[in-house]
Amino acid sequence: MEQYREYLDPEYRDEYDAWRGRYSNPFRDLQSDGRTRNWDSERRVDELAADGVVAEVLFPNTVPPFFPTGAVIARPPRATNYARRHAGVRAHNRWLADFCAEAPGRRAGIGQIFLNDIDDAVADVRWIKEHQLRGGALLPGRPDDSEFPPLYDAVYDPLWSVCEELEVPVTHHSGQGSPDYGRNDAASVMWLVETQWFSHRPFWQLIMGGVFERHPDLTFVVTEQGCSWIPDTLRMLDAYHAQMASGRVGELKYTEDQRLSLTPSEYFARNCYVGVSFPSPAESRAMRTVGLDRVMWGSDYPHNESTYPHTTAGLRRAFADWDPVEVRQVTSENTARIYGFDLDALSPLAVDVGPSVEEVTRPLDTVPADSASPAFTRR
Repeated sequence: MEQYREYLDPEYRDEYDAWRGRYSNPFRDLQSDGRTRNWDSERRVDELAADGVVAEVLFPNTVPPFFPTGAVIARPPRATNYARRHAGVRAHNRWLADFCAEAPGRRAGIGQIFLNDIDDAVADVRWIKEHQLRGGALLPGRPDDSEFPPLYDAVYDPLWSVCEELEVPVTHHSGQGSPDYGRNDAASVMWLVETQWFSHRPFWQLIMGGVFERHPDLTFVVTEQGCSWIPDTLRMLDAYHAQMASGRVGELKYTEDQRLSLTPSEYFARNCYVGVSFPSPAESRAMRTVGLDRVMWGSDYPHNESTYPHTTAGLRRAFADWDPVEVRQVTSENTARIYGFDLDALSPLAVDVGPSVEEVTRPLDTVPADSASPAFTRR
């Protein structure tokens, strides 16, 4: 919080001091000693290296100024608080650029944007590119009970165009896009049950809504949502696409203009990638069906559900029977291609700290007793 203050535009600092004095942080990984992993550069590098990781794509894991909660699950701002929230996002992005610069070549930071003002969003994407936040832009959730048009609306085309032009990947993280469940006792349960479905929606909205038709060079990533749901979803979308050729799907009529020129699976293979956090054996098998050139492994450090500090064990459980060439593809090569990591520069570091091929190909007999990661509890 102290670092954020200095990155805020000066006219918001007094208001920030008052907000900070009232704010109570509910997140366990942002409390006690563990919270410093999010901004202590040396600690983060050392802990990741001890876990066999030398470079990372960095998602926001703090509470930026004026946010009601953590960045990846916060509802979008309203018109009445947009200016403050936007100032907070820009402060975070400024801080993040400096934080990434403290570990050159090892961090691809993801900048934050909002959808309230498309001109602001376009300007923020240009700032993200100019300041080498190679992780690109985090697409915020768009709940149906918000004031924003759906993601396939042409109002967003300037945003997609600038991301195409500058080769800025757009990533959507799980936990976003859910409606307001109210304050009753079941609210958090409903969020838990439904959050994945709402997190998946940008995937089919951008495909079926023609965004990739209009923007063929846009790179879109969904992350921390697993990947086993994708093959069935694409089969469903492809079936609809095929039925639309007759002009009807059941009782619904469709014109040729409404039918995309490619199949949904073809847009996926051209435009989309999937970040798979702490994959279980079932998720690792699903990676093959999705396509090994489309998927990226993640540990989810520093969250409680991360494979840290047992990442090698997690890799053994997920990939022991894989060809090492395939493991390299999903743990480093795909990510390097999308986010601009220099694998030749990182290789000497990886040789020193990373797990060996022999370690990863040895099946895991006993799961770590002190880990809460789904990598060890799911089949």
